[in-house]
Amino acid sequence: MLKYLNLTLLVLFPVAWFAPLMRAGLLPLFGLSEISVITGLQSLWDSDVFLALIVTFFALFAPYVKTIGLALIHFGLLRRKTLPVLHILGKLAMADIFLIAVYITLSKGVGVGRIETAWGLYLFTGCILASLAIGHFTEKPGRAVA
Repeated sequence: MLKYLNLTLLVLFPVAWFAPLMRAGLLPLFGLSEISVITGLQSLWDSDVFLALIVTFFALFAPYVKTIGLALIHFGLLRRKTLPVLHILGKLAMADIFLIAVYITLSKGVGVGRIETAWGLYLFTGCILASLAIGHFTEKPGRAVA
């Protein structure tokens, strides 16, 4: 069961990257523009390449590599000795959810603009949390991965 849940994450992660995380606008009178992980990374690449590399690793590569690694373990193509490394990748992937929460909190505290969370934020958070849970249950000794 775990391996099939993990395989669904291989599809859901890219959907979550393009899904709107939030809608932001400068003033309440104007329309809100949708921000996704990908559009946020695109604007970050224009302003700060080093930070864009770090966020790209945390938001895209860490969770996806962890998911692929868990799938390889579930199908017997990778040794279970790699689980501690995958566990660290899972913790790094959770860091971007924290960053998004900080941005939303700071933006709302300033009071100049308007921010609304969108369905993509919940999907992305759910994918990360599901990946953490799958990793946790995979690490349990004696637990069947079927």
